[in-house]
Amino acid sequence: MRRACLPAACALALALLAPAAGAANLQISPVSLSLHAGQNAAGVALQNLGEAAVYGQVRVFQWEQKDGDDVLTPTQELVASPPLIQIAPKSSQIIRLVRRVEAPPGVEQSYRILIDEIPHNDDTPNSGVDIRLRYSVPLFALPADERGVPALAWSVYRKNGDWMLRIRNSGSQHAQIGSLTLSNAAGQPYVIAQGLFGYVLAGRLREWRLPVAKDADLRGVLAVKATVNAKPLAASSTEAVD
Repeated sequence: MRRACLPAACALALALLAPAAGAANLQISPVSLSLHAGQNAAGVALQNLGEAAVYGQVRVFQWEQKDGDDVLTPTQELVASPPLIQIAPKSSQIIRLVRRVEAPPGVEQSYRILIDEIPHNDDTPNSGVDIRLRYSVPLFALPADERGVPALAWSVYRKNGDWMLRIRNSGSQHAQIGSLTLSNAAGQPYVIAQGLFGYVLAGRLREWRLPVAKDADLRGVLAVKATVNAKPLAASSTEAVD
C-alpha cells in the first residue's frame, strides 16, 4: 500500500515552478471528474501550450482516507488510455479513463489520476535540478442515487503543540472544502484557506495541521465559515479542545 498526501496546492506549487525551470506549459481540463451510474468512461484533455514536447505517464489510484490521512493504492478498477503520453508543442491529447468494474450500489468510489511529466532521452537539463510536473485529478464514481450529501462534524484540537482540524463526513457524498475561516468567541477570524483547502471522502475522516501560530487563540467555541462543494456552508460551530 502506498500512502501519500496530494492536496491540490502541491500540484499548483509544482506548476508555478515550471516556467523558471523551462518546462512545457501543460493545461488540464477538467480538474475534477465524475462518473455517473452506468457511465463507464470519462476524458481528460491535456493541452501543451509550450514550445517543447511533453512526455508523461498517467496512473490511476484508489483514493481512501485512513487514520486521518490520504491513502493511494494502485488499482485496475479504472484504467487510463493511453498510459503514456507524448504531446507536441501547441497540441492536445485526450486521456480516457475507463471503468472496468461496476461500482457497489449506494457507495461513492474515489480515485486519483496522477499525471507526471517525465524526462525524454533528448532532454538536457539547464541546471543540476530537472523539475518535472505532477498533476493530481480527483475522480468520483457516483452511486445510482445521486441525492446524497456530505454530513460534516468539525473539531479543533492540539497535537504536539500545533492546532489541528478534524472533519468527519458521515454522509454519502464527498466534501470539497474551500474558503475556510475559523473565528473565535471574540470574533477574531483566522483565515485558513482562501481557495481549495482539501477533501473529506464519504464516510471518512480527515485531519490537517492548521496554518496558524501555536499561540493562536482558538480555544472555546469557534464559528466555521467555508464553502462545501462550491456552496456556502450554513452557520456551523465547533468547540476547540486545548
